[in-house]
Amino acid sequence: MLLKRTTMLMLAIVLALTTMIQAVSAQSAEQTVITLSDAGVTVDGQAASTNASSAVYTGADIVYYESGRGSSYGEGTESDAHSAEEAAAHTVVTITEPGTYRVSGQLSKGQLAIDLGKEAASDPDARVTLILDGADITSTVAPGVIFYNVYEPYSDTEDTKGVVDLSKAGAQVIIADGSVNTVNGSYVAKIYKEGTTSKLHKYDGAFYSKMSMNISGGAAGTGELRITAANEGLDSELHLALNSGNVYISAQDDGINTNEDGISVTSINGGYLYVNAGLGAEGDGIDSNGYLTVNGGTIVTMSNERSPDGGIDADKAILINGGTVTAVGTRNDAVSQDSKQTYMELAFASTQAAGSVIELTDADGNEIFSHTAEKAFQSVTFSSSQLKLDTEYHLYVNGVQQQYTGNASGMMGGGFGGGNRPQGGGLGEGTRPETGGMNGPAPTDNPPTGDFTPPVNTNGSEPDGDAANVAGSTAFIVTEAVSSFSGISQASDASGKTRVSFTVNNGAGIQNAATGQQAVLEQIAASAAVPEQDIQVTVTDVPSENYSETKLLSELQGSLSDIMPKTDGQYRLTVAVVSTNETYTGVSQWLFTIGGLPFTDLNPADPAYQAVKALYDKGLMVGTGSSSFSPNASVTRAMAITTLGRLLGVEAAESSAFNDVAAGSWYSGYVGWAADNGIVVGNGKGLFLPNQPLTAEQMGLILSRYAELANIELSIDELLPDQEEQSLTRAELAIILNELL
Repeated sequence: MLLKRTTMLMLAIVLALTTMIQAVSAQSAEQTVITLSDAGVTVDGQAASTNASSAVYTGADIVYYESGRGSSYGEGTESDAHSAEEAAAHTVVTITEPGTYRVSGQLSKGQLAIDLGKEAASDPDARVTLILDGADITSTVAPGVIFYNVYEPYSDTEDTKGVVDLSKAGAQVIIADGSVNTVNGSYVAKIYKEGTTSKLHKYDGAFYSKMSMNISGGAAGTGELRITAANEGLDSELHLALNSGNVYISAQDDGINTNEDGISVTSINGGYLYVNAGLGAEGDGIDSNGYLTVNGGTIVTMSNERSPDGGIDADKAILINGGTVTAVGTRNDAVSQDSKQTYMELAFASTQAAGSVIELTDADGNEIFSHTAEKAFQSVTFSSSQLKLDTEYHLYVNGVQQQYTGNASGMMGGGFGGGNRPQGGGLGEGTRPETGGMNGPAPTDNPPTGDFTPPVNTNGSEPDGDAANVAGSTAFIVTEAVSSFSGISQASDASGKTRVSFTVNNGAGIQNAATGQQAVLEQIAASAAVPEQDIQVTVTDVPSENYSETKLLSELQGSLSDIMPKTDGQYRLTVAVVSTNETYTGVSQWLFTIGGLPFTDLNPADPAYQAVKALYDKGLMVGTGSSSFSPNASVTRAMAITTLGRLLGVEAAESSAFNDVAAGSWYSGYVGWAADNGIVVGNGKGLFLPNQPLTAEQMGLILSRYAELANIELSIDELLPDQEEQSLTRAELAIILNELL
């Protein structure tokens, strides 16, 4: 892990240094100077050419969505359209040849376009470095700056896993030191190719590139780029990297968007980025249709406060490897556990008001983080080098200490119902099934050797009622496994308010639902007389990715289930007193699933997901916690044999074959069965070594002996992982077991 982290950090440093060197080189290279003016554009001091064959020329028609064209023209509405007269008032300055161009001056109605021709995408020399040095461009009908055709170093089908190097990309932007540059831009709604519904033009951002784009500051990194957008702010159709300089974005919709589904990477390696997005009906701060990777810099980003959007949003992984990140929204997307820098995800039980001061301190009261939210919010993601693992932190909002009632491992004790698995009750981890089911102890280095005590309620749910009054914790401790905290509200002791708990469905909690069905929410009750307009109900998916709905109870009366999801996944229902209530505070939460697995550390894209689901649905394999499967945890020899025996429904039999197998232990009968049938032989010295991790090679021997005993054929080599000398993991075991069903 340390080597992996060091490698990633070194890569980030190398990329940053490479970018800095290139920025300095570009500033000293031969340059073409473009000076913008409404009175006339000049190039190297001469009036710009109007000949399209020139390296820089003016006079091209601007691409825009034309008013009055009808439904066969495109997908825009009249609110997206502009008149021909408005478009004609714009001056388009077009760059047609590779090189370095320094741009300054003002166009009150115009556009800077870079187009090196359709063959440029495959030509490594088709690179334009745009040095913005006091440029001020306003376009009311289209992007203010747009790269049409330049060199593209990546394929739009290549999954880079979130790592890109755009130092050779054809679209290079440098923000000159000491300069302030302004781009006020519009957008172009989708225009069809004639006679089809295929895309001819669609440019959503005020500063836009059809190819991967690399943005850097000068050597000192003091320049500013300020983007004000009528729709989205800074967009790339493939990859985008911000390396240094200062970028400020104000956008009606997404602040930053990279839009190749499952492929695009938004990479932030340094500098300062401020995003105020979603000033219209919706919008994320940073929205990548692929990956978001942060290696450095300082980032402050916020989303729309009325829609279920986040300061950070990505369809693939969000990786935070360095820098300082403050993301505020209604629902921030979950950060990947593969991130190299410690992060904290805070989900508040109710909406916090704009102007709220969020403060994080260590146990000694030293300030680690402070931020004044410019918008109402319910979700905050914070990461910096100051945040450490296994360290206690305290959270305050407007000086009032906060507590949480759930974290990445599940819900804290009391007042938090867990849904029941449909089609038969599940078994708590460590519970020995009476027939057929597989369940060993939670994987640890030293599993206990005695019987396991079943949980009070083996279906996974905890009772409502008095248990709901158990207080949350004010100690926020980030560990390797826990980084997300939910159900955050004012601590009753700190606020002086009366703590309230809630029940749902007359104390029955939320029951899980099968695929195609909706989990039922029919009743919510509080332990005190809290007005319905002061009770907030929120449902999000876990981890936070796709679903978020929040309403006041007064808005839901008579239609509570309207807020409930219908798509497969795991969800969290939170019922809380709004933070502005002067008398009460309190929150209760419930986890429930629809269809798929309830584990937050497995997703449908994982190779083991379907295997785990098949075993889980049959009651043969459950998790290490209410929302954890621990797919990468090692499997001990005792676990593996017990698992196999229970899966096969064999008759357990005690045996004295091994000196280190305690009679009557949770695994002894299955080890006895395996020993009596020659499936295990131990170490040859009378020891079974039950707590020793099982390797894939050893599992292969066990399976081959079983196949011979049962007189069946198994393609054992195809079942086992490539690294046979390594310990078998729970995920790998699930894949193997699934083949035996």
